[in-house]
Amino acid sequence: MEKLRIGVVGAGNIARHGHLPAYKQCSNCVPVAVCDLDLDRAKQLAADFGIEEVYSSVEEMLEKANIDAVDICTWNNAHAPVLIAAANAGKHVMCEKPLAMNLSDALLMEKAVKDNDIIFFLAVPSRFGYENMYARDLLERGELGEVYYAKTSNIRRRGTPTGWFTDKKTSGGGPVIDIGIHRIDAAWYLMGNPKPVRVSANVFNKIGDYQTKGVGRWQGTPCPDNKFDCEDSGAGSIHFENGAVMLFEASWAINAPEKSETLICGTKAGLSLEPLTVYGERNEYLSTDKITVNPANDKFKLEIEHFADCVLNGIKETKYPIEQAVDMQRMLQAIYDSAEQGKEIVLGE
Repeated sequence: MEKLRIGVVGAGNIARHGHLPAYKQCSNCVPVAVCDLDLDRAKQLAADFGIEEVYSSVEEMLEKANIDAVDICTWNNAHAPVLIAAANAGKHVMCEKPLAMNLSDALLMEKAVKDNDIIFFLAVPSRFGYENMYARDLLERGELGEVYYAKTSNIRRRGTPTGWFTDKKTSGGGPVIDIGIHRIDAAWYLMGNPKPVRVSANVFNKIGDYQTKGVGRWQGTPCPDNKFDCEDSGAGSIHFENGAVMLFEASWAINAPEKSETLICGTKAGLSLEPLTVYGERNEYLSTDKITVNPANDKFKLEIEHFADCVLNGIKETKYPIEQAVDMQRMLQAIYDSAEQGKEIVLGE
């Protein structure tokens, strides 16, 4: 069986703990090169996963490595330059979320993808969770009716990562762009990806670099400045062209209960993802159906195999194409713009 040859850019946590373990289970692709500015870290990652080729620059990897595609697992501020370089070299691209630091970079990335006619996929693994796939299937079969309202949350009471995550120059933002995107995207996906038109939001940095004892943290790689200058929580509303609305919350640190939930409401039925439950009517009576799916499916494996399958078979429309990735960036940008300007942002103005 033909396998897609992939170069992984970025040797940090998401590559080590997410993508590379998943590659071992994939049948249609194989990582053959690793690239990182920290050459020693790249060498260690390559050795741990049996990858022979190691590079310290994207340009060198694109020139010398026999690869078909690039898997971007870098800090957020490197997504745009790496994607543009890969696209200009004719390589297909899978990119970790978020697409970019800001909308300006996202639009440059979209142009590079389209000008070079490459296949692009934004890696947001929740789209490949069985709960989300079941719910999306209900939507596409019309069993939810017209979806007009959603509410989604990703709340940590204390769970701020360290290192580059809190440095806005490197990350582009805090929990909204880091963990909030997972829930915002889950709700948006299950609403049918309507076009966003208005956003109103606030972000806060009230808890900051706390010293709370007895809590764990995701250890991010230190960056040059290593500041804490982004938000630690945020909330708001997103309005769509079809009249639907989504409310969202995201926090790394807030004095509130932890929760991770998504609720979708349609004219025929609604559903929640945690736990997977469908709220509807049957025989003119209210019905509440709890659905059981395998909770341990390997989302990283499924998303990587999907990307490889699209490239190997020339399928341009991946499950997260560049147009949707740019629309998501528009929403994220508008959230931060609304918070900074203290007003609702109308997209397209």
